[in-house]
Amino acid sequence: MLTASLKKNDKQANVIIWTASIAVFALVAITSKYKLELNLGFNIHLFALLNAIINSTVTVLLIAGLFAAKSGKYMLHRNIMITAILLSSVFLLSYVGHHLLAGETKYGGPHDSRYYTYLFILATHIPLATIILPFALFTAYRALSGDYQKHKKLSRITWPLWLYVSITGVLVYWFISPYYIPHI
Repeated sequence: MLTASLKKNDKQANVIIWTASIAVFALVAITSKYKLELNLGFNIHLFALLNAIINSTVTVLLIAGLFAAKSGKYMLHRNIMITAILLSSVFLLSYVGHHLLAGETKYGGPHDSRYYTYLFILATHIPLATIILPFALFTAYRALSGDYQKHKKLSRITWPLWLYVSITGVLVYWFISPYYIPHI
């Protein structure tokens, strides 16, 4: 096992994780209500493509992280998972930026044969994307504090949820991207 780099059962860690999770939720909720009228000189929907690429990369990292842990390569597992968390942070910034600049994109409607599939994916993706952050942070905290039993137990919930969110994030992009209006 790895040496713990954080203090175990630290009350401050709980406060930081919950505060960050609530702040991110509030940021996404608030910024979804606004649209900035800025011309960046390029199609701002490139941010959405970047988000899909990041989600795809996180998907691969989550699978690689699982295999590293199952193989007993804990340092590799830790590095892969920290990279997944950092990339997810970049995703968040890009996601907020895209929605602030592009506003809301409406899906084509029931005449599109994929409409109900899209709605189902979106209806599951959004709530799970909302709750995955504290799960991921608490799971990472358990590992970094050396509480490996709790880490392993929590990761059995976190890992499939995070994987689902990252995969469905790519699917949401794939479904909605034909409805983007170029903003140049």
